[in-house]
Amino acid sequence: MPDSFTTRESTTTSVVLLATTPAARLSCADGTLVDRITGQLATLPVNEVQVVTPDGGLGADLRGVAKIARISAGAVAVLPADLVAHTEALALLLEHPAHATGALISHDATAGPMRPPVRVEGGKVVAAGSSFHIVPEANATFRGVLQAGESDLGTLADIAEELAELADAGKLGPVTPVEAVDLLLVGLVRTGVPVRAAGIGPLHADRVTGQHAADTAVAALAEVDEAKVRLDTSVKQDDGFFATYFVSTWSRYLIKPAVKLKLTPNTVTGVSVGLALLAAVWFSAGTQGGRLLGALLFYLSFTLDCLDGQLARYTRTFSPLGAWADGMADRVKEYIVYVGLAFGSTDPGIWYLAVAAMILQVVRHAIDFAYAGAVADAARVGASWGRPARSLQESADARHATGVLRLAQRLDRRRATRWIKKIIVLPIGERTALIAVTAAVWNPRVTFLSLLCWGGVAALYQLAGRMMRSAR
Repeated sequence: MPDSFTTRESTTTSVVLLATTPAARLSCADGTLVDRITGQLATLPVNEVQVVTPDGGLGADLRGVAKIARISAGAVAVLPADLVAHTEALALLLEHPAHATGALISHDATAGPMRPPVRVEGGKVVAAGSSFHIVPEANATFRGVLQAGESDLGTLADIAEELAELADAGKLGPVTPVEAVDLLLVGLVRTGVPVRAAGIGPLHADRVTGQHAADTAVAALAEVDEAKVRLDTSVKQDDGFFATYFVSTWSRYLIKPAVKLKLTPNTVTGVSVGLALLAAVWFSAGTQGGRLLGALLFYLSFTLDCLDGQLARYTRTFSPLGAWADGMADRVKEYIVYVGLAFGSTDPGIWYLAVAAMILQVVRHAIDFAYAGAVADAARVGASWGRPARSLQESADARHATGVLRLAQRLDRRRATRWIKKIIVLPIGERTALIAVTAAVWNPRVTFLSLLCWGGVAALYQLAGRMMRSAR
């Protein structure tokens, strides 16, 4: 039966802690595993923790979850008390500001009795298993922490009640209370609820069955520096070449000072825009020294543009406003710099080149956003090209894939060609470098001609790729 206690009142997330297995009472340095995990939850932004104690088996546990889901006013997380995990791993779900439906997973696909297999596609769990459910082509494992967003609580309650009836009728085979959370994940996925896959990376999250396993799991936690992992995961892993090797290598060291100064991501975005304005002013001076200083300021502006995202991921303070402001700031900064360069040039045709470069970038962004919207629409109606491929090989072997698309997908497997493909599309980092270097070393005419030539190739490459992918 559930006992509850309050941890924080800053959010509406509630936690259901299933302490119904004998392993939950195993000892550790903090007392029992129940004591350990409740202590961890007290440090996280959750509103209430309700501990479900043994009271009638799997069916009773599931009905307890259903009851809590029906009366909760916000997201509900369900996790077993026999879980030994890094606090940072739990935070991947519980501190995420979206409070949406998600599951803690590891991309280590070595499944076991306490690590049911799952298949992850496009950042979502699309198939989940238990001792009663098989997952073909599994590529990850579920690590026992499940969260249902507020909009999915009714579905979670319905699933829990239906599973309870099946369990009581013996229709789930030899399933025990240990698998309660696994079954709930299976139910949500099979019902069609989008479940975000929160990968733990190098962190640990393992369920245990005996004292030796518990001791080993607790000892393994000390082998990982949680603070370093949090910092590492704040830096985008799939960024452009310039951002990865010439910005993120040192901007990461600005994250903690920014936190200490209590800077918000939106504040950093604002400072980034300010630096771009200063860069445009110096570019407009029309001197070599002015262009050199403008190039340095524009580079620093881009560095802060990377830092605002890193800070948002580190502090988990994402917001729709912040995402919109960041995207708009990128466009505004770039176009302001175009204007500054044009003002600082005595070339009579420079404004035509500046306007042409601006129009080209607008067209390129339209191609990207239009395609993203089309993919989202295709996914909603179930079109095959709107779904992510399970693997590169699967995409390459698709019947409707063209020879060029197969070649592109084979190239994706090689690190060098993957970077070349990223560079070809001239992302914001490469554009920043192109503008800064050409303006500082040569003149605005070279800058705009470079943007038009490289940008034109990038636009054709993007357009061809979008057409081939949508026709597969």
